[in-house]
Amino acid sequence: MHVIATAGHVDHGKSTLVRALTGMEPDRWEEERRRGLTLDLGFVWTSLPGAGQVAFVDVPGHEKLVGNMLAGVGPVPAVLIAVAADQGWQPQSEEHLAVLDALRVRHGVLAVTRADLADPGPVRDDALARIAGTSLGKVEAVPVSAVTGAGLEELRAALVRLTAALPEPDRAADVRLWVDRSFTVRGRGTVVTGTLAAGTVRAGDRLALASDGRAVVRVRGLQSLKEDREEVGAVARVAVNVHGAGADALRRGEALLTPDRWLTTGLLDVRLHGDPAADLPRNLVLHAGSAAVPAAVRPLGTQTARLTLERPLPLRVGDVALLRDPGRHRIPAGVTVLDVRPPRLERRGAGRARARELETATGAPDGAAQVRRRGLVRGAELLAMGVRPLYEPVAGDWLADPGHWAGLRRALVRAVEEHAARQPMDPGLSAEAARRALGLPERALVRALVDAAPRPGLEYRDGRVYGSAARPRLPPRVRGAVDAVRAELRTAPFRAPEAHRLAELGLTPGAVAAAVAAGELLRVGDGIVLLPGADTRAAGLLARLEQPFTTSEARRALDTTRRVVIPLLEHLDARGLTVRLDNTRRRCGPPAGRAADAPGG
Repeated sequence: MHVIATAGHVDHGKSTLVRALTGMEPDRWEEERRRGLTLDLGFVWTSLPGAGQVAFVDVPGHEKLVGNMLAGVGPVPAVLIAVAADQGWQPQSEEHLAVLDALRVRHGVLAVTRADLADPGPVRDDALARIAGTSLGKVEAVPVSAVTGAGLEELRAALVRLTAALPEPDRAADVRLWVDRSFTVRGRGTVVTGTLAAGTVRAGDRLALASDGRAVVRVRGLQSLKEDREEVGAVARVAVNVHGAGADALRRGEALLTPDRWLTTGLLDVRLHGDPAADLPRNLVLHAGSAAVPAAVRPLGTQTARLTLERPLPLRVGDVALLRDPGRHRIPAGVTVLDVRPPRLERRGAGRARARELETATGAPDGAAQVRRRGLVRGAELLAMGVRPLYEPVAGDWLADPGHWAGLRRALVRAVEEHAARQPMDPGLSAEAARRALGLPERALVRALVDAAPRPGLEYRDGRVYGSAARPRLPPRVRGAVDAVRAELRTAPFRAPEAHRLAELGLTPGAVAAAVAAGELLRVGDGIVLLPGADTRAAGLLARLEQPFTTSEARRALDTTRRVVIPLLEHLDARGLTVRLDNTRRRCGPPAGRAADAPGG
């Protein structure tokens, strides 16, 4: 299907023209038909040989109804512009063309209507010259009379050529269906309609409400051009029967979204196409899709500005929208979205610095630039902003700018060295302290920085970061106490000193921890220290016992006490040097599932 919007001044025959093309009545309300004046959006369609189904969004042309016109044109990729031969270019012709230019619409056909009432040539030439200076550029023009039928076949042929030039939509894209109409059907509930510009909607899908990301509705049924469908792919006019919390509140300007794939934003930086930023009124209305939201404008550069919206919208980098001054009936500027998660401008000079950053931004999604500005960003957030990640994650879903990541590594080395200088007995910087020092959002990034550091570099042990050669420097007093413990253990390797003996020597828990970190002692349990390598030696002695062995047999073989043997055996279990079989028995060697890999079974 192809979807085309109409545009043009009131009473220039837009509705009459699409009625003649389709045989359907676009004016839905009795008042519209009675007054001969389109007040709201109308939807009609036909089948054209060579183009398939073509749907028309017929918009009102009156100056007071431009908001309605914008709701219909916003998501539509092509336009049929109507200018009457007997009236020529009019004020709403100009405003509608400004809308199309602001929205960067690039595909259109000019219909010079009422060609039976006046020579269409001068009006055609004038209209084409005006259109040529906009995003539409050069378009095909067809004189036509909906009354006599003259030119209708030529117009149909021009529409076929127009649809052939339209870009292929991305039917695998995330869904963002802007609602342009909402109503209730007895026995079915809420039905919303809109132009699906990208993606595919299927019966049974769950879609999130842009106004409340926690509210999710279920698609109970679908229609396109009044035919029931199991799925509808872009581009298409679609009616969606939805059910769920929030469905009753759906109105024009709301959007239905693929869950967890969109960000809503009330703060965005944009590039302006139109009046310079300094000339814009400070309060305008942003029209995006079918939504119209008051926006406060803060100029940044000559053609860049920051918009603060009255309510958040689901926007992505590269989206186009427009700013309208409803009081003056003007479209001062179109906008291209540059950033939907811009930095706060709180410091003096921040606005000027931000303007310099945005000077070269085009709105084309640039993954490297977005990651570079943020330093660190989640891949899912980048995708929700409309930007495809270019880097592999450094940890989890986190992406890092290479330069920023290298700077963080250097900063981590400095932080570890400074900590070691302050705490020579405890040189390991805790992962949480490192996270805070570097301003990282997660501790996992600390471990990733250690793993990415050049060798020799940093070392991660027991939740702490050490320099590659960092070992606690034991003060003379502690050094002497540790030497005394080591001498006693050389005489009785598995008779760990009692707590009172450690206290007598002045070995506080902190001093013991420093000795363990320095590789002078081995901790096998709370308050239980042995010589380094004692666990391997114990496993060798236990291997000489008849297998399996009991805790009591292990205690006697190692000539130690129950206070020591229980934590020592648990330590050996953890290392895989022994295997616990039940409450009392163990055996040496790897777990049973790996026994076949070990020599001797």
